[in-house]
Amino acid sequence: MLKTDQYVLENRHLMKSLFPEVFTASRIRPVSNYPIRLRDMLEFLAPDGGAAPRVVLLTPGMYNSAYFEHSYLAQQMGVELVVGGDLVVSEGYVWMRTTHGFERVDVIYRRIDDDFMDPEAFRSDSMLGVPGLMEVYKRGNVALANAPGTGVADDKVVYAYVPRVIKYYLDQDPILPNVPTYICDEEKDLNYVLDHLPELVVKAANESGGYGMLIGPHSTTEQCTDFAQRIKANPRNYIAQPTLALSRVPTVVDDHLEGRHVDLRPYILYGKEIFVMPGGLTRVALKKGSLVVNSSQGGGSKDTWVLAENLLSEVDRSSPDPVPGQNQTQNQGGLS
Repeated sequence: MLKTDQYVLENRHLMKSLFPEVFTASRIRPVSNYPIRLRDMLEFLAPDGGAAPRVVLLTPGMYNSAYFEHSYLAQQMGVELVVGGDLVVSEGYVWMRTTHGFERVDVIYRRIDDDFMDPEAFRSDSMLGVPGLMEVYKRGNVALANAPGTGVADDKVVYAYVPRVIKYYLDQDPILPNVPTYICDEEKDLNYVLDHLPELVVKAANESGGYGMLIGPHSTTEQCTDFAQRIKANPRNYIAQPTLALSRVPTVVDDHLEGRHVDLRPYILYGKEIFVMPGGLTRVALKKGSLVVNSSQGGGSKDTWVLAENLLSEVDRSSPDPVPGQNQTQNQGGLS
């Protein structure tokens, strides 16, 4: 699961604090039960399917830029927040140090990169991971979420092959078509990209956060020339796509409203059942005219509302988002 899920919960809490009467009168589906859904999914991954598997969230520590998110999410799920030094491997299992002695860990929701997970298997200089963790994982005695290696999906080149992956494994065609994507490692695509740089968005395959990009229509001749040289030097590292007209929403700018470009990041949990959060993270490019919505590039975010079809759906009846000021004891359940 992607980070920034905390922002979805925080955005909703803020909006409900500012406009409680809107939520009271509207049919907005809740997102507050997401941490419990996430914990249910993690417990489902437990190797032996026990009645009460122990889940922990593994963080790099308090000096990591996302540490607040890690601690917040662990608190909302009701699981232990641990660093590598809190866990040990013994007798083929992972154990957590507690004031009552060692207790077995069944599922680790890791928020550290593959390279740092286990100094015996990956980077030997890592002080963040758990020595021997991968051996326990290979034996099937602990579940890791996400599984090691799933980061390959972050390689933007993989995106171009998704329709073919779906066809190969499911023998189906995707319902939603991909954005046309040119793979610079393929000669035909490379020639097209180099000839049409001012019209395209070029992305580095292994970059994130809005870095390593060229937005052709918003770039100078010098920037296009520079990127052409980068692509020629390492074509495998780049893809290109047409410049899309992103949706826009009214956004408060100083003392008035202006249109700003946005995109939507949905959240889906795949455990015993597939759960699609009835909301998501709408990311906003706060700079006028910008198409880059990433927070690391000065972007912001907005609460995303999904309305219930009926006045009170089953999901709303069982776990509504609590309105600040109302009795929240029953609504919060295990989230406190």
